[in-house]
Formats: sequence, C-alpha cells, structure tokens
Amino acid sequence: RDPVSLRRALSGCRQLYHVAAHYALWASDPQIFYDINVAGTRRLMEAAREAGVERIVYTSTIGAIGLPAGEGLGTEETPVSVHQMTGHYKRSKFLAEQEVLKLAHEGLPVIIVNPSAPVGPRDIKPTPTGQIIVDFMKRRMKAYIETGMNLVDVDDVAQGHLLAMEKGRLGERYILGNRNLSLYEVFATLSRLTGIAAPRVKLPRASILPLAYANQWLSDYVTHRPPRIPLEGVKMAKYVMHYDSAKAIRELGLSQTPVESALEQAVQWFKDHKYA
Repeated sequence: RDPVSLRRALSGCRQLYHVAAHYALWASDPQIFYDINVAGTRRLMEAAREAGVERIVYTSTIGAIGLPAGEGLGTEETPVSVHQMTGHYKRSKFLAEQEVLKLAHEGLPVIIVNPSAPVGPRDIKPTPTGQIIVDFMKRRMKAYIETGMNLVDVDDVAQGHLLAMEKGRLGERYILGNRNLSLYEVFATLSRLTGIAAPRVKLPRASILPLAYANQWLSDYVTHRPPRIPLEGVKMAKYVMHYDSAKAIRELGLSQTPVESALEQAVQWFKDHKYA
C-alpha cells in the first residue's frame, strides 16, 4: 500500500524474489486477497522496474495453470481463463500473474514459478496441505472426497526458486511440482508413516456441498472463524489437479525428491512441535 517504501526497500537491489501472498481458503473479508495478491504485486513489480532490478522471480501458484479437458496433465501451455479459477485465492493469484505477464511483455525482467502443493517441515501456519496432514494425524479424517493433487518437497520448491533466478528464461512460467497422487493415495502414504488407518468412506462431492455452504454461512456471519468444511476446498475437489513438471526439470534442473520422504519429514515436524 506504500509504493514509496517499496522503492526505498529495493534501492540498490539486483535481484528480487516475490514470494509473499495471502494464502487461505477463507477470509472474513475476501477483498484482502485482491489487495495483497493483486494490487500489492502490481505495486511491487512497478517499484522493481523503477529501481532497475535486474532479475525477478515471482511466486505464482499451480492453481493459475490450466487443466486439459478430460484426461491429461496440465502444463505451462494449457489454456486457462479467470472463469476456471475456484475461490478468491486462486482467482487473485491468477489475476496477479496476468499483471506480471503484462509487465514482462513490457520488458520487466521477471520469471514466474508455479509451485504445486509443497510438503515438508516448518509448515508453521500450517498451509491447507499441511492442515490435511495434521487433521489426519489427529484422526479427524473419518471420510473424504476423492480428488487429485501434485505434491512436491518444500526444499525442492525453495531450490527451484534459486534455479529460476539463475537459469530461468525471462517471461516464462515454470511448474515446480513432482508426483501426481489421488487424495486416497496421500492418506495411504500417511497411514504407512503413522500407523493410523486411512479413511475408507468416500463421499460424493454433491453430498458435502450443502454442508460446506452452511459452514461458509456460519463463518461469514456468526463465528467469523475459518469453516470446518471449506467451501472452496470442496469446490476445488471437482478438479483432478495433476500437472507435468518436465519443463522445470529440463530447463532449471529441478530436483525430484521422493514425496514420501517429504511427507515423512512433515509428519515428524508436526509431531515434534505438538501440532498432533
């Protein structure tokens, strides 16, 4: 909100990593997503241009990458529009990425990275993916809605940012991901790591939507706290978010640490820090 402070902070900087965002499935005032993720990004990119920053890495999200109709993996080239963005977080990040791409076409020296779902230690908040792990460890997962996701070791994502700064082509996007899994496969892996049984009851998405809408209403107008069943999460479960990271592997040298190792580290960290 303060462009002058941004220009001051960037004075003398040769490189910029813009990794900050408001990341959540719910907020009491959704405008915060657009104020931080869209307007904040635009102001920072403009300040970087004025400061003469030589290279920028902007952290977008896998959610801003399109998914093919039917089967197949999403890539950096898969067509996508704002109408496919489910929820304020994804929509705001998509719009922010469009702002960055526009500035890139005008000559801003920026590379975009699109991490999938990072897992590993030090997930303090935790992220929505980390919360799934915590809820599983607390035996709160009695049933589930099947969906698909791409998991990646958080350290590989961090290294991917450094590689993008070093090797990335200006104006390009790079998916920082690894393994495509169904949600049940994630639970089965967590079960092997923890000894806790994976949920066996698979619920149809249509049966959960009314509960999710009710939870959303309670959160918005009564409790003003995040819903137990996030509506945006239920809506996103409709999409099997499987992606291809070949471009980042080929051009950047992105590591592919086994996802089971990343999940094991996440479980141990949550256990050591009394999350579960």
